[in-house]
Amino acid sequence: MNLDGLLSELERRVPAQRLLRQPAQLAPYESDALTAFRSRPAAVLLAETQEEVVQAVRLCHRHSVPFVARGSGTSLSGGSLPVEDGLVIALNRLNRILRLDPAQRIAVVEPGVINLDVSRAAAPHGLYYAPDPSSQLICTIGGNVAFNSGGAHCLKYGMTVNHVLGLKAVLPDGEVVQLGGESLEQVGPDLTGFFVGSEGLFGIALEITLRLLPKPECYRTVLAAYDSLQAAGDAVASVVASGLLPGAMEIMDALAIEAAEAAVQAGYPRDAAALLIVELEGERVQVEAEFVHLLQVIEGSNPKTVTVAQDDADRARIWKGRKSAFSAVGRLSPDYLVQDGVVPRSRLGEALATIERLSQKHGLRVANVFHAGDGNLHPLILFNGRTPGELERAEALAGEIIQMCIALGGSITGEHGVGMEKRQHMASMFAETDLQVMAELRRALDPAELANRGKMFPQGEAPALHSRGPHPLEQQGVISRM
Repeated sequence: MNLDGLLSELERRVPAQRLLRQPAQLAPYESDALTAFRSRPAAVLLAETQEEVVQAVRLCHRHSVPFVARGSGTSLSGGSLPVEDGLVIALNRLNRILRLDPAQRIAVVEPGVINLDVSRAAAPHGLYYAPDPSSQLICTIGGNVAFNSGGAHCLKYGMTVNHVLGLKAVLPDGEVVQLGGESLEQVGPDLTGFFVGSEGLFGIALEITLRLLPKPECYRTVLAAYDSLQAAGDAVASVVASGLLPGAMEIMDALAIEAAEAAVQAGYPRDAAALLIVELEGERVQVEAEFVHLLQVIEGSNPKTVTVAQDDADRARIWKGRKSAFSAVGRLSPDYLVQDGVVPRSRLGEALATIERLSQKHGLRVANVFHAGDGNLHPLILFNGRTPGELERAEALAGEIIQMCIALGGSITGEHGVGMEKRQHMASMFAETDLQVMAELRRALDPAELANRGKMFPQGEAPALHSRGPHPLEQQGVISRM
């Protein structure tokens, strides 16, 4: 690695104010939203053009220096953690919407464009961009592409990969490629889908072609309160079993309700153990017919109360509470860890009951906020990092929740990615052969592993073959396998 050679070349090509090297300048880039991990890069390049990004990647390749692309730094898995003594390529200034074509219903954007800004630009044309992560006010499209972000409405509309038609990207060796195009009908291998969700291991997206959708004509938003988390989880299964396909189904528990009320006064019932938000959207005739059916299903799930949004302001208030829940939990605890496992919807109630038992076992509170429609759990584990041993207990609890998701037939991540946080769980979910194939694909594009080095793959010894026998949590009696 020739770090001095890289920095010397960058200094000749980039103004000094956009190549950060002083400790105080580097401090904000030492971690992303998962602050339990910290690492100081050698430098941060504040890129302003695609060509600067391409040249930086080519220089890193020439001098064998690892690099990490970074947007707003909202990754909750440590996915944009810098490589020590490597280069961070900051993409926030590549924030142009290059083209918006209402007729074709596409937008071509740079990676630093904020998620919500795409919908704002498309709104005058009656269009919007569907993936809506809770951090959509600040997260960037480039980061969404890297981690295949979802959001509250992914149940009906899918993840980022379902809305990216094409990509212009720079590979780890500096080659610039065009993947996909502007059509929904692609010919040949789905290389765009291959790139989306690769967590920065395959290079950096420079331009992203997004699919836009017509704004729904009508919304119907229902807020149901329950006496237990399991009852709310079982209600989700009932809604799905009824044949309805809501735009969104979200659950919040008592701690999340308390936090949201303290932060934004959303008007949630404070005596509820859990809230279920169900939203129908689409053409008015269809939505109104489905709404009658939905109310019947909800009433049959024995809720404490049922509230229906009466207008747009009412709907916005309900969603404001849900969207603010992650940050609002900071009012309840000085520190928290966010997990991102997935379980089958049919086992949602069981998973929530297990999380409650694990919370009591470790003596730590857990606030649950999650995308119930696709079983994507977001338990927020509350702890005080200044209390000796609490971080370690929180990490142990988080690990057991992830292992529970695997044992129930789910996944270690729904949208936050593996990053640094879940690397040790990859061998529990995938067989040794699976991991070897993944590693070979990565090295085919990046033999030196320069792009986002150290993320996703287990470190140390090669993982053992995936056990097909009882999961450890089954042996402990924590869960049962169906």
